[in-house]
Amino acid sequence: MKPFWHISRTFLFLIGFVILFTSTQSGCTNAYDGGYTAVSENYHAPSPMAEENPAFNTEEYDRIVENEFEDPNQSPYSTFSIDVDAASYANMRRFINRGKLPPADAIRTEELVNYFTYDYDQPTSEHPFSVAAEVSDCPWAPSHQLIHIGLQGKTIPTDNLPATNLVFLIDVSGSMQDPNKLPLLKQSFGMLVEELRPEDRVAIVVYAGSSGLVLPPTTGDHKLTILKAMDKLRAGGGTNGAEGIELAYSVAVDNFIEGGNNRVILATDGDFNIGQSSDAALERLIEQKRETGVYLTVLGFGMGNYKDSKMQTLADKGNGNHAYIDNLLEAKKVLVSEFGGTLFTIAKDVKLQVEFNPEVVKGYRLIGYENRLLADEDFNDDKKDAGEMGSGHTVTALYEIIPVGSEEETRDVDATRYQKTTRTTPLARGSGEMAHVKIRYKQPDGETSQLFDHTIRPTGTSVAQTSHDFRWSASVAEFSLLLRDSKFKANANYDQVLELAQGAVGEDKEGYRAEFIGLVKRARAISGDTPLVRNND
Repeated sequence: MKPFWHISRTFLFLIGFVILFTSTQSGCTNAYDGGYTAVSENYHAPSPMAEENPAFNTEEYDRIVENEFEDPNQSPYSTFSIDVDAASYANMRRFINRGKLPPADAIRTEELVNYFTYDYDQPTSEHPFSVAAEVSDCPWAPSHQLIHIGLQGKTIPTDNLPATNLVFLIDVSGSMQDPNKLPLLKQSFGMLVEELRPEDRVAIVVYAGSSGLVLPPTTGDHKLTILKAMDKLRAGGGTNGAEGIELAYSVAVDNFIEGGNNRVILATDGDFNIGQSSDAALERLIEQKRETGVYLTVLGFGMGNYKDSKMQTLADKGNGNHAYIDNLLEAKKVLVSEFGGTLFTIAKDVKLQVEFNPEVVKGYRLIGYENRLLADEDFNDDKKDAGEMGSGHTVTALYEIIPVGSEEETRDVDATRYQKTTRTTPLARGSGEMAHVKIRYKQPDGETSQLFDHTIRPTGTSVAQTSHDFRWSASVAEFSLLLRDSKFKANANYDQVLELAQGAVGEDKEGYRAEFIGLVKRARAISGDTPLVRNND
Protein backbone atom coordinates (compact mmCIF):
# COMPACT_ATOMS: atom_id res chain seq x y z
CA MET A 1 0.00 0.00 0.00
CA LYS A 2 1.36 3.42 -1.04
CA PRO A 3 1.84 6.01 1.69
CA PHE A 4 -0.81 8.74 2.04
CA TRP A 5 1.57 11.53 1.03
CA HIS A 6 2.23 9.81 -2.30
CA ILE A 7 -1.51 9.51 -3.02
CA SER A 8 -2.04 13.15 -2.08
CA ARG A 9 0.72 14.27 -4.38
CA THR A 10 -0.71 12.27 -7.27
CA PHE A 11 -4.21 13.60 -6.56
CA LEU A 12 -2.95 17.22 -6.55
CA PHE A 13 -1.11 16.64 -9.81
CA LEU A 14 -4.27 15.31 -11.46
CA ILE A 15 -6.32 18.25 -10.17
CA GLY A 16 -3.72 20.67 -11.55
CA PHE A 17 -3.73 18.90 -14.92
CA VAL A 18 -7.53 19.07 -15.15
CA ILE A 19 -7.51 22.80 -14.37
CA LEU A 20 -4.78 23.49 -16.95
CA PHE A 21 -6.55 21.39 -19.60
CA THR A 22 -9.88 23.10 -18.93
CA SER A 23 -8.40 26.60 -19.13
CA THR A 24 -6.55 25.73 -22.35
CA GLN A 25 -9.64 24.34 -24.05
CA SER A 26 -12.22 26.87 -22.92
CA GLY A 27 -10.30 29.66 -21.25
CA CYS A 28 -10.60 32.27 -23.97
CA THR A 29 -12.10 35.47 -22.71
CA ASN A 30 -13.46 38.34 -24.71
CA ALA A 31 -10.71 40.97 -24.88
CA TYR A 32 -12.93 43.58 -26.45
CA ASP A 33 -16.64 43.96 -27.07
CA GLY A 34 -15.93 44.21 -30.78
CA GLY A 35 -15.67 40.43 -30.97
CA TYR A 36 -11.94 39.60 -30.85
CA THR A 37 -10.97 36.87 -28.41
CA ALA A 38 -7.60 36.33 -26.78
CA VAL A 39 -6.23 34.02 -24.13
CA SER A 40 -7.31 34.82 -20.58
CA GLU A 41 -5.23 36.41 -17.87
CA ASN A 42 -4.77 32.96 -16.27
CA TYR A 43 -2.11 32.20 -18.90
CA HIS A 44 1.26 32.80 -17.23
CA ALA A 45 4.43 34.01 -18.87
CA PRO A 46 7.42 31.67 -18.96
CA SER A 47 10.20 32.23 -16.47
CA PRO A 48 12.34 35.30 -17.22
CA MET A 49 15.31 32.95 -16.92
CA ALA A 50 14.42 31.64 -20.39
CA GLU A 51 15.58 34.96 -21.80
CA GLU A 52 18.94 34.59 -20.12
CA ASN A 53 19.54 31.03 -21.35
CA PRO A 54 21.28 31.00 -24.75
CA ALA A 55 19.45 27.77 -25.58
CA PHE A 56 16.21 29.78 -25.73
CA ASN A 57 17.69 32.69 -27.69
CA THR A 58 16.32 32.78 -31.24
CA GLU A 59 17.04 36.43 -32.04
CA GLU A 60 17.79 37.02 -35.72
CA TYR A 61 20.04 39.62 -37.36
CA ASP A 62 21.03 39.96 -40.99
CA ARG A 63 24.73 39.56 -41.59
CA ILE A 64 26.53 42.85 -42.20
CA VAL A 65 29.50 42.81 -44.56
CA GLU A 66 31.27 46.11 -43.95
CA ASN A 67 31.93 48.43 -46.86
CA GLU A 68 35.47 48.27 -48.23
CA PHE A 69 37.67 51.11 -49.43
CA GLU A 70 36.95 51.90 -53.06
CA ASP A 71 39.22 53.50 -55.68
CA PRO A 72 37.43 56.48 -57.29
CA ASN A 73 39.19 55.67 -60.57
CA GLN A 74 37.46 52.30 -60.57
CA SER A 75 34.28 53.23 -58.66
CA PRO A 76 33.73 56.99 -58.78
CA TYR A 77 30.20 56.85 -57.29
CA SER A 78 28.90 55.87 -53.87
CA THR A 79 25.10 55.51 -53.98
CA PHE A 80 22.79 54.72 -51.09
CA SER A 81 19.35 55.27 -49.62
CA ILE A 82 19.03 57.41 -46.50
CA ASP A 83 18.20 55.77 -43.18
CA VAL A 84 16.60 57.50 -40.20
CA ASP A 85 15.88 54.33 -38.24
CA ALA A 86 17.35 54.08 -34.76
CA ALA A 87 16.37 50.55 -33.70
CA SER A 88 19.97 49.34 -33.61
CA TYR A 89 20.96 51.94 -31.02
CA ALA A 90 18.20 51.07 -28.54
CA ASN A 91 18.88 47.37 -29.04
CA MET A 92 22.60 47.94 -28.42
CA ARG A 93 21.72 49.80 -25.22
CA ARG A 94 19.58 46.87 -24.08
CA PHE A 95 22.54 44.47 -24.39
CA ILE A 96 25.04 46.75 -22.65
CA ASN A 97 22.66 47.59 -19.80
CA ARG A 98 22.31 43.84 -19.22
CA GLY A 99 26.08 43.44 -18.99
CA LYS A 100 26.72 42.00 -22.46
CA LEU A 101 28.25 43.27 -25.68
CA PRO A 102 25.82 43.02 -28.59
CA PRO A 103 26.36 40.69 -31.55
CA ALA A 104 28.37 42.39 -34.31
CA ASP A 105 25.49 42.08 -36.78
CA ALA A 106 23.17 43.89 -34.36
CA ILE A 107 25.28 47.02 -34.83
CA ARG A 108 24.24 49.13 -37.81
CA THR A 109 26.59 52.10 -37.58
CA GLU A 110 24.33 54.53 -39.43
CA GLU A 111 21.53 53.86 -36.92
CA LEU A 112 23.81 54.55 -33.98
CA VAL A 113 24.97 57.81 -35.57
CA ASN A 114 21.43 58.84 -36.55
CA TYR A 115 19.95 58.11 -33.14
CA PHE A 116 21.01 61.65 -32.24
CA THR A 117 19.82 64.93 -33.67
CA TYR A 118 22.35 67.43 -34.97
CA ASP A 119 22.45 71.22 -35.14
CA TYR A 120 22.19 71.67 -38.90
CA ASP A 121 20.62 74.76 -40.45
CA GLN A 122 16.97 74.64 -41.41
CA PRO A 123 16.40 74.64 -45.20
CA THR A 124 15.84 78.02 -46.84
CA SER A 125 15.38 76.90 -50.47
CA GLU A 126 12.43 75.24 -52.18
CA HIS A 127 13.79 71.82 -51.15
CA PRO A 128 12.51 70.24 -47.91
CA PHE A 129 15.98 69.79 -46.43
CA SER A 130 19.39 71.46 -46.29
CA VAL A 131 22.88 69.94 -46.71
CA ALA A 132 25.97 70.53 -44.59
CA ALA A 133 29.46 69.03 -44.92
CA GLU A 134 32.73 69.07 -42.96
CA VAL A 135 36.15 67.50 -43.53
CA SER A 136 38.90 66.82 -41.01
CA ASP A 137 41.37 64.16 -39.90
CA CYS A 138 39.95 60.75 -39.03
CA PRO A 139 40.31 60.27 -35.24
CA TRP A 140 40.96 56.51 -35.34
CA ALA A 141 43.17 56.63 -38.46
CA PRO A 142 45.15 59.93 -38.35
CA SER A 143 46.64 59.45 -41.84
CA HIS A 144 43.09 59.35 -43.22
CA GLN A 145 40.40 62.01 -43.41
CA LEU A 146 36.75 61.95 -42.41
CA ILE A 147 33.91 63.54 -44.39
CA HIS A 148 30.76 64.37 -42.45
CA ILE A 149 27.59 64.95 -44.53
CA GLY A 150 24.41 66.12 -42.81
CA LEU A 151 20.84 66.62 -44.03
CA GLN A 152 18.31 68.65 -42.06
CA GLY A 153 14.63 68.11 -42.77
CA LYS A 154 12.22 71.02 -42.62
CA THR A 155 10.50 71.17 -39.24
CA ILE A 156 6.73 71.46 -39.40
CA PRO A 157 5.19 72.68 -36.10
CA THR A 158 3.01 70.01 -34.52
CA ASP A 159 -0.01 72.34 -34.60
CA ASN A 160 0.31 72.55 -38.39
CA LEU A 161 0.62 68.83 -39.04
CA PRO A 162 -2.13 67.38 -41.25
CA ALA A 163 -4.77 65.14 -39.70
CA THR A 164 -3.57 61.66 -38.84
CA ASN A 165 -5.18 58.33 -39.66
CA LEU A 166 -3.41 55.72 -37.53
CA VAL A 167 -4.04 52.00 -37.30
CA PHE A 168 -2.30 50.33 -34.37
CA LEU A 169 -1.49 46.76 -35.43
CA ILE A 170 -0.67 44.99 -32.17
CA ASP A 171 0.85 41.54 -31.80
CA VAL A 172 -0.98 39.77 -28.93
CA SER A 173 0.50 36.31 -29.53
CA GLY A 174 1.86 34.15 -26.74
CA SER A 175 5.42 35.39 -27.30
CA MET A 176 4.28 38.91 -26.30
CA GLN A 177 3.44 38.08 -22.67
CA ASP A 178 6.63 39.28 -21.01
CA PRO A 179 6.66 42.62 -19.13
CA ASN A 180 8.97 44.23 -21.74
CA LYS A 181 6.60 43.29 -24.56
CA LEU A 182 2.79 43.72 -24.48
CA PRO A 183 2.65 45.54 -21.09
CA LEU A 184 5.40 47.98 -22.21
CA LEU A 185 3.72 48.27 -25.61
CA LYS A 186 0.42 49.32 -24.04
CA GLN A 187 2.12 51.92 -21.87
CA SER A 188 4.04 53.22 -24.90
CA PHE A 189 0.95 53.56 -27.07
CA GLY A 190 -0.79 55.25 -24.17
CA MET A 191 1.79 58.05 -24.43
CA LEU A 192 1.04 58.47 -28.11
CA VAL A 193 -2.71 58.54 -27.53
CA GLU A 194 -2.27 61.48 -25.16
CA GLU A 195 -0.73 63.45 -28.05
CA LEU A 196 -3.69 62.96 -30.39
CA ARG A 197 -5.79 65.91 -31.52
CA PRO A 198 -9.55 65.87 -32.18
CA GLU A 199 -8.93 65.73 -35.94
CA ASP A 200 -6.74 62.64 -35.57
CA ARG A 201 -8.19 59.16 -35.40
CA VAL A 202 -7.00 55.75 -34.29
CA ALA A 203 -8.11 52.19 -34.94
CA ILE A 204 -6.71 49.10 -33.23
CA VAL A 205 -6.20 45.78 -34.99
CA VAL A 206 -4.74 42.82 -33.12
CA TYR A 207 -3.43 39.51 -34.31
CA ALA A 208 -2.43 36.19 -32.83
CA GLY A 209 -3.71 32.92 -34.33
CA SER A 210 -6.27 35.11 -36.08
CA SER A 211 -6.76 38.84 -36.37
CA GLY A 212 -9.56 41.23 -35.49
CA LEU A 213 -10.60 44.86 -35.23
CA VAL A 214 -10.86 45.65 -31.53
CA LEU A 215 -11.41 49.39 -31.94
CA PRO A 216 -12.98 51.01 -35.01
CA PRO A 217 -11.54 54.39 -36.10
CA THR A 218 -11.97 56.71 -33.11
CA THR A 219 -11.15 60.41 -32.97
CA GLY A 220 -8.44 61.78 -30.71
CA ASP A 221 -10.91 63.52 -28.39
CA HIS A 222 -12.08 60.07 -27.20
CA LYS A 223 -8.82 59.15 -25.52
CA LEU A 224 -10.45 57.18 -22.70
CA THR A 225 -12.21 54.91 -25.18
CA ILE A 226 -8.92 54.22 -26.98
CA LEU A 227 -7.02 53.61 -23.75
CA LYS A 228 -9.68 51.24 -22.41
CA ALA A 229 -9.55 49.18 -25.61
CA MET A 230 -5.78 48.82 -25.30
CA ASP A 231 -5.92 48.02 -21.61
CA LYS A 232 -8.13 44.98 -22.27
CA LEU A 233 -5.64 43.29 -24.59
CA ARG A 234 -4.12 39.99 -23.42
CA ALA A 235 -1.43 37.83 -25.01
CA GLY A 236 -1.80 34.25 -26.19
CA GLY A 237 -1.80 31.99 -29.25
CA GLY A 238 0.24 31.79 -32.44
CA THR A 239 1.34 34.65 -34.67
CA ASN A 240 -0.41 35.17 -37.99
CA GLY A 241 1.24 38.46 -38.82
CA ALA A 242 0.32 38.46 -42.50
CA GLU A 243 -3.41 38.27 -41.74
CA GLY A 244 -3.10 41.17 -39.31
CA ILE A 245 -1.21 43.26 -41.86
CA GLU A 246 -3.95 42.65 -44.45
CA LEU A 247 -6.67 43.79 -42.05
CA ALA A 248 -4.75 46.82 -40.76
CA TYR A 249 -4.09 48.15 -44.26
CA SER A 250 -7.72 47.54 -45.19
CA VAL A 251 -8.88 49.65 -42.23
CA ALA A 252 -6.32 52.38 -43.05
CA VAL A 253 -7.39 52.52 -46.71
CA ASP A 254 -11.09 52.59 -45.85
CA ASN A 255 -10.48 55.64 -43.66
CA PHE A 256 -7.84 57.29 -45.85
CA ILE A 257 -7.40 61.05 -45.32
CA GLU A 258 -6.44 62.87 -48.50
CA GLY A 259 -3.40 65.04 -47.77
CA GLY A 260 -3.18 63.54 -44.28
CA ASN A 261 -0.80 61.20 -42.53
CA ASN A 262 -2.05 57.67 -43.15
CA ARG A 263 -0.01 55.07 -41.34
CA VAL A 264 -0.07 51.56 -39.90
CA ILE A 265 2.01 51.21 -36.70
CA LEU A 266 3.00 47.58 -36.22
CA ALA A 267 4.17 46.65 -32.71
CA THR A 268 5.68 43.19 -32.34
CA ASP A 269 8.71 41.11 -31.41
CA GLY A 270 8.73 40.02 -35.05
CA ASP A 271 8.21 36.34 -34.25
CA PHE A 272 5.79 35.46 -37.08
CA ASN A 273 5.21 31.72 -37.08
CA ILE A 274 1.83 31.16 -38.75
CA GLY A 275 0.66 32.07 -42.23
CA GLN A 276 2.94 33.97 -44.63
CA SER A 277 5.94 33.88 -42.32
CA SER A 278 8.88 33.97 -44.75
CA ASP A 279 10.69 37.27 -45.27
CA ALA A 280 10.14 37.02 -49.03
CA ALA A 281 6.37 36.57 -48.70
CA LEU A 282 6.04 39.39 -46.18
CA GLU A 283 8.23 41.62 -48.34
CA ARG A 284 5.99 41.09 -51.36
CA LEU A 285 2.90 41.75 -49.24
CA ILE A 286 4.26 45.04 -47.87
CA GLU A 287 5.47 46.17 -51.30
CA GLN A 288 1.94 45.64 -52.58
CA LYS A 289 0.36 47.52 -49.65
CA ARG A 290 2.63 50.59 -49.91
CA GLU A 291 1.00 51.37 -53.26
CA THR A 292 -2.11 52.39 -51.27
CA GLY A 293 -0.29 55.48 -49.98
CA VAL A 294 -0.33 54.16 -46.41
CA TYR A 295 3.05 54.28 -44.65
CA LEU A 296 4.35 51.73 -42.15
CA THR A 297 6.09 52.18 -38.81
CA VAL A 298 7.49 49.05 -37.15
CA LEU A 299 8.14 49.08 -33.39
CA GLY A 300 10.13 46.21 -31.94
CA PHE A 301 9.74 44.95 -28.37
CA GLY A 302 11.32 42.32 -26.14
CA MET A 303 14.27 39.97 -26.28
CA GLY A 304 15.09 36.32 -26.61
CA ASN A 305 13.08 35.89 -29.82
CA TYR A 306 13.46 39.41 -31.25
CA LYS A 307 13.45 39.24 -35.06
CA ASP A 308 15.38 42.35 -36.02
CA SER A 309 16.02 41.29 -39.61
CA LYS A 310 12.34 40.66 -40.34
CA MET A 311 11.24 44.01 -38.91
CA GLN A 312 13.93 45.83 -40.90
CA THR A 313 12.56 44.22 -44.05
CA LEU A 314 8.98 45.23 -43.30
CA ALA A 315 9.88 48.84 -42.49
CA ASP A 316 12.15 49.27 -45.52
CA LYS A 317 9.58 47.88 -47.94
CA GLY A 318 6.66 49.73 -46.36
CA ASN A 319 7.93 53.28 -46.93
CA GLY A 320 8.44 53.53 -43.20
CA ASN A 321 10.76 53.42 -40.25
CA HIS A 322 11.84 50.95 -37.59
CA ALA A 323 12.43 51.63 -33.90
CA TYR A 324 13.15 49.37 -30.93
CA ILE A 325 11.44 50.19 -27.63
CA ASP A 326 13.44 48.90 -24.67
CA ASN A 327 11.96 51.18 -22.00
CA LEU A 328 9.43 53.97 -21.44
CA LEU A 329 12.02 56.69 -22.03
CA GLU A 330 12.63 55.32 -25.52
CA ALA A 331 8.86 55.13 -26.06
CA LYS A 332 8.63 58.81 -25.13
CA LYS A 333 11.46 59.69 -27.52
CA VAL A 334 9.94 57.83 -30.48
CA LEU A 335 6.23 58.44 -29.93
CA VAL A 336 6.11 61.79 -28.12
CA SER A 337 9.29 63.87 -28.51
CA GLU A 338 9.72 62.87 -32.16
CA PHE A 339 6.01 62.39 -32.87
CA GLY A 340 5.91 64.65 -35.91
CA GLY A 341 9.16 63.47 -37.46
CA THR A 342 8.44 59.82 -36.87
CA LEU A 343 4.90 59.91 -38.21
CA PHE A 344 4.84 62.72 -40.81
CA THR A 345 6.88 62.27 -43.99
CA ILE A 346 8.23 65.36 -45.78
CA ALA A 347 10.11 63.47 -48.53
CA LYS A 348 10.20 59.89 -49.75
CA ASP A 349 12.62 57.79 -51.82
CA VAL A 350 15.55 59.97 -50.72
CA LYS A 351 18.82 58.85 -52.33
CA LEU A 352 22.37 60.17 -52.12
CA GLN A 353 25.08 59.76 -54.73
CA VAL A 354 28.57 61.01 -53.92
CA GLU A 355 31.18 61.30 -56.67
CA PHE A 356 34.80 61.50 -55.48
CA ASN A 357 37.54 63.44 -57.23
CA PRO A 358 40.49 61.06 -57.88
CA GLU A 359 42.85 64.04 -57.95
CA VAL A 360 42.17 64.49 -54.22
CA VAL A 361 40.81 61.14 -53.02
CA LYS A 362 42.79 57.91 -53.45
CA GLY A 363 40.25 55.76 -51.62
CA TYR A 364 36.92 56.18 -49.84
CA ARG A 365 34.77 54.04 -47.56
CA LEU A 366 31.14 54.68 -46.62
CA ILE A 367 30.81 53.98 -42.89
CA GLY A 368 27.63 51.97 -42.38
CA TYR A 369 24.55 51.91 -44.66
CA GLU A 370 25.55 48.42 -45.83
CA ASN A 371 21.93 47.32 -46.23
CA ARG A 372 21.01 50.61 -47.91
CA LEU A 373 23.46 50.50 -50.82
CA LEU A 374 22.07 51.09 -54.30
CA ALA A 375 23.44 50.42 -57.77
CA ASP A 376 24.71 53.62 -59.36
CA GLU A 377 22.02 53.44 -62.04
CA ASP A 378 19.32 53.25 -59.32
CA PHE A 379 19.95 56.88 -58.47
CA ASN A 380 18.13 58.13 -61.56
CA ASP A 381 15.51 55.38 -61.55
CA ASP A 382 12.34 56.74 -59.96
CA LYS A 383 10.94 53.21 -59.68
CA LYS A 384 13.58 52.25 -57.13
CA ASP A 385 12.42 52.50 -53.53
CA ALA A 386 14.54 54.40 -51.00
CA GLY A 387 14.29 55.91 -47.53
CA GLU A 388 11.81 58.40 -46.10
CA MET A 389 12.51 61.57 -44.17
CA GLY A 390 10.21 63.05 -41.57
CA SER A 391 9.56 66.53 -40.25
CA GLY A 392 12.63 67.82 -38.41
CA HIS A 393 14.65 64.68 -39.00
CA THR A 394 18.40 64.84 -39.50
CA VAL A 395 20.40 62.33 -41.53
CA THR A 396 24.16 61.96 -41.14
CA ALA A 397 26.61 59.98 -43.27
CA LEU A 398 30.36 59.58 -42.81
CA TYR A 399 33.09 58.66 -45.30
CA GLU A 400 36.63 57.64 -44.35
CA ILE A 401 39.07 58.93 -46.97
CA ILE A 402 42.55 57.85 -48.04
CA PRO A 403 44.06 61.05 -49.48
CA VAL A 404 46.04 61.21 -52.69
CA GLY A 405 49.75 60.89 -51.92
CA SER A 406 49.28 58.09 -49.43
CA GLU A 407 51.30 54.94 -50.07
CA GLU A 408 48.44 52.88 -48.69
CA GLU A 409 46.73 50.59 -51.17
CA THR A 410 42.99 50.37 -51.67
CA ARG A 411 41.31 47.25 -53.04
CA ASP A 412 43.64 45.28 -55.29
CA VAL A 413 41.96 45.39 -58.70
CA ASP A 414 43.83 44.62 -61.92
CA ALA A 415 44.25 47.45 -64.40
CA THR A 416 41.78 47.40 -67.25
CA ARG A 417 42.92 45.99 -70.59
CA TYR A 418 40.82 48.03 -72.99
CA GLN A 419 40.25 51.41 -71.39
CA LYS A 420 42.04 54.02 -69.35
CA THR A 421 40.48 54.85 -66.01
CA THR A 422 42.96 57.43 -64.72
CA ARG A 423 42.06 60.33 -67.01
CA THR A 424 40.39 63.21 -65.23
CA THR A 425 38.62 66.35 -66.42
CA PRO A 426 40.00 69.87 -66.09
CA LEU A 427 37.40 70.46 -63.37
CA ALA A 428 38.85 67.62 -61.32
CA ARG A 429 42.39 68.92 -61.72
CA GLY A 430 41.75 72.60 -61.17
CA SER A 431 38.74 73.02 -58.91
CA GLY A 432 40.12 71.67 -55.65
CA GLU A 433 36.82 69.88 -55.13
CA MET A 434 36.95 66.73 -53.02
CA ALA A 435 33.50 65.32 -53.74
CA HIS A 436 30.17 66.20 -55.30
CA VAL A 437 26.98 65.21 -53.47
CA LYS A 438 23.74 64.74 -55.40
CA ILE A 439 20.40 64.12 -53.72
CA ARG A 440 17.17 62.87 -55.24
CA TYR A 441 13.83 62.81 -53.48
CA LYS A 442 10.08 62.76 -54.14
CA GLN A 443 7.31 64.69 -52.50
CA PRO A 444 5.30 62.44 -50.12
CA ASP A 445 2.51 62.09 -52.68
CA GLY A 446 4.70 62.43 -55.79
CA GLU A 447 6.10 59.92 -58.26
CA THR A 448 8.76 62.06 -59.98
CA SER A 449 12.01 62.83 -58.18
CA GLN A 450 13.67 66.20 -57.79
CA LEU A 451 17.42 66.78 -57.74
CA PHE A 452 19.78 69.12 -55.94
CA ASP A 453 23.49 69.01 -55.18
CA HIS A 454 26.31 70.18 -52.90
CA THR A 455 30.07 70.43 -53.39
CA ILE A 456 32.63 69.39 -50.75
CA ARG A 457 36.12 70.87 -50.54
CA PRO A 458 38.99 69.92 -48.21
CA THR A 459 39.38 72.48 -45.44
CA GLY A 460 42.50 71.57 -43.47
CA THR A 461 40.49 71.98 -40.26
CA SER A 462 41.82 70.06 -37.25
CA VAL A 463 39.46 67.77 -35.35
CA ALA A 464 39.59 70.12 -32.35
CA GLN A 465 38.30 72.96 -34.56
CA THR A 466 35.38 71.03 -36.05
CA SER A 467 31.80 71.41 -34.94
CA HIS A 468 30.20 69.52 -32.08
CA ASP A 469 28.24 67.64 -34.73
CA PHE A 470 31.39 66.39 -36.48
CA ARG A 471 33.10 65.25 -33.28
CA TRP A 472 29.96 63.65 -31.86
CA SER A 473 29.23 61.63 -35.00
CA ALA A 474 32.90 60.58 -35.15
CA SER A 475 32.79 59.36 -31.54
CA VAL A 476 29.65 57.30 -32.18
CA ALA A 477 31.13 55.82 -35.37
CA GLU A 478 34.35 54.91 -33.56
CA PHE A 479 32.34 53.26 -30.78
CA SER A 480 30.53 51.23 -33.44
CA LEU A 481 33.85 50.06 -34.89
CA LEU A 482 34.83 48.79 -31.44
CA LEU A 483 31.51 47.03 -30.82
CA ARG A 484 31.77 45.33 -34.21
CA ASP A 485 35.47 44.56 -33.69
CA SER A 486 35.79 45.95 -37.19
CA LYS A 487 38.83 45.26 -39.33
CA PHE A 488 38.75 49.01 -40.05
CA LYS A 489 39.00 50.08 -36.40
CA ALA A 490 42.73 50.91 -36.77
CA ASN A 491 43.69 52.86 -33.59
CA ALA A 492 40.14 53.11 -32.22
CA ASN A 493 39.87 52.85 -28.45
CA TYR A 494 37.30 53.59 -25.75
CA ASP A 495 39.31 56.43 -24.22
CA GLN A 496 39.38 58.32 -27.50
CA VAL A 497 35.65 57.75 -27.97
CA LEU A 498 35.03 59.24 -24.53
CA GLU A 499 37.36 62.18 -25.13
CA LEU A 500 35.60 63.05 -28.39
CA ALA A 501 32.13 62.59 -26.95
CA GLN A 502 32.72 64.46 -23.71
CA GLY A 503 33.99 67.45 -25.67
CA ALA A 504 31.02 67.48 -28.02
CA VAL A 505 27.96 67.00 -25.79
CA GLY A 506 26.67 70.48 -26.54
CA GLU A 507 23.06 71.22 -25.60
CA ASP A 508 21.70 67.91 -24.36
CA LYS A 509 18.15 68.71 -23.23
CA GLU A 510 16.93 65.11 -23.12
CA GLY A 511 20.17 63.61 -21.77
CA TYR A 512 20.67 61.20 -24.70
CA ARG A 513 24.30 62.18 -25.20
CA ALA A 514 25.09 61.87 -21.49
CA GLU A 515 23.51 58.41 -21.61
CA PHE A 516 25.74 57.48 -24.55
CA ILE A 517 28.85 58.38 -22.55
CA GLY A 518 27.62 56.09 -19.78
CA LEU A 519 27.11 53.26 -22.29
CA VAL A 520 30.66 53.69 -23.60
CA LYS A 521 32.02 53.36 -20.06
CA ARG A 522 29.94 50.23 -19.43
CA ALA A 523 31.04 48.68 -22.72
CA ARG A 524 34.66 49.43 -21.85
CA ALA A 525 34.24 47.65 -18.53
CA ILE A 526 32.46 44.68 -20.12
CA SER A 527 35.18 44.33 -22.76
CA GLY A 528 37.88 44.34 -20.08
CA ASP A 529 39.63 47.25 -21.74
CA THR A 530 41.76 49.08 -19.19
CA PRO A 531 41.40 52.85 -19.61
CA LEU A 532 44.58 54.75 -20.33
CA VAL A 533 43.39 57.72 -18.30
CA ARG A 534 40.50 57.27 -15.88
CA ASN A 535 39.58 60.96 -15.54
CA ASN A 536 37.81 60.16 -12.24
CA ASP A 537 35.09 58.15 -14.05
